[in-house]
Amino acid sequence: MTVDSSMKRAFILALAFLAFTAVRPSAAAMVGRSAQTPEVRIARLHYEGGGDWYCDPSSLPNWLSVFRARTGIPTAATDVVVTLDSEDLYSYPFLYLSGHGRIALEEGELAELRRYLDAGGFLYADDNYGLDPSFREMVAQLFPDNELEPMAGNHPIYHSFYDLPGLPKIHQHDGEPARGYGVFRNGRLVLFYSYSSDIGDGLEDPQVHGDPAEVREAAAKMAVNILMYTLTHP
Repeated sequence: MTVDSSMKRAFILALAFLAFTAVRPSAAAMVGRSAQTPEVRIARLHYEGGGDWYCDPSSLPNWLSVFRARTGIPTAATDVVVTLDSEDLYSYPFLYLSGHGRIALEEGELAELRRYLDAGGFLYADDNYGLDPSFREMVAQLFPDNELEPMAGNHPIYHSFYDLPGLPKIHQHDGEPARGYGVFRNGRLVLFYSYSSDIGDGLEDPQVHGDPAEVREAAAKMAVNILMYTLTHP
């Protein structure tokens, strides 16, 4: 008996949503949903240091909308903004960081971010061109014993919903190739970093950057994969 591919996909999506919501009781606040808000949410990290943490304002609402439309999994209508001392930080298992400039985290903030990630949270950092030196310094302070590792095109994050050859190149800037990096803790990917790609720019409203449809589609597919990966690898 052959199971229809659409049925397989529906079954996978159901498991993904259950995986995202069935967090161990000791970290129940990491679920990212409640009886009042049964939906996938993204929290944008507000950081100090001078970098424009608020960049690409339409990217996250568009990301959530695309994810909902393509997977059928409920999402919030828009993102929320948190700091590392926000009381509700642990209500959001998916943390997004972007910008063009400097990130400056104090020791207490680094300790809280480390605790958040080790408790089951996930950080996606998207270099919006100019973030790289500061971000790498932050990661070295955050996890001195866990370096950013290059992630080849065969990693599951590139194949969790769409089969992609690797991280897509959205904007050229200085012409460097798009490269994905990760930090692994006890075998779990806790941080994914997209360098020289600009996924966030590709998710913006079409008129913001004037990107062609195929470029925006590449950004959308990668964004769906990133979020789906976190749902299926809790």
